Amino acid sequence: MAKAFPREGSGRRRGPVRRSSRTLLVVCGGKETERQYLQGLRDHLRNPAVAVVVRGKACSPTQLVAYARGQRDLNRGGYDEVWCVFDVDEYPDVAAAADAARRHGIKVAVSNPCFELWLLLHFTDHHAFVDTYRKLLPLPQKHVPGTTRRASSSRNTVTRWAGRRNGRGSWTPPAPSTPVTPPRACGSSRTA
Repeated sequence: MAKAFPREGSGRRRGPVRRSSRTLLVVCGGKETERQYLQGLRDHLRNPAVAVVVRGKACSPTQLVAYARGQRDLNRGGYDEVWCVFDVDEYPDVAAAADAARRHGIKVAVSNPCFELWLLLHFTDHHAFVDTYRKLLPLPQKHVPGTTRRASSSRNTVTRWAGRRNGRGSWTPPAPSTPVTPPRACGSSRTA
């Protein structure tokens, strides 16, 4: 007669469990679009060596850095890296936020003028100057009909945007790139 499968705690060794070697906290300044895009990318890539926690909070860059710092402090030692992702948009405190982040060991990724430009770059090489989110929003409608602020925030739409670059419906690195630069180099006179 076959032996019954041992119960948990019976002393029999369980199979190997791979733990993430690094844990990142990414805090986004947009409530939906950035968070959903990064979660979709994380879920698509499924890298077992990195655990990525993505949070969104609609606020100014300085407030976002303070929020990220608070989240890190609540989970002492739980994150190997903390990142803040925010738009230049019309915020006057981008340079102050970058300085505060640097002082507290938080890394910063700034999109200029806004994250939606990154999404547009998945479809086309857009080189025209667009200084605000409001002026940029109509442009993706050529590529994703019916896109509005609300529609661009849906997980399905964001996932489609991420998957469109190679034309086969799957994301292939490298994605469109815009360099992550310190805010002072982003060209806004208000951040100098």
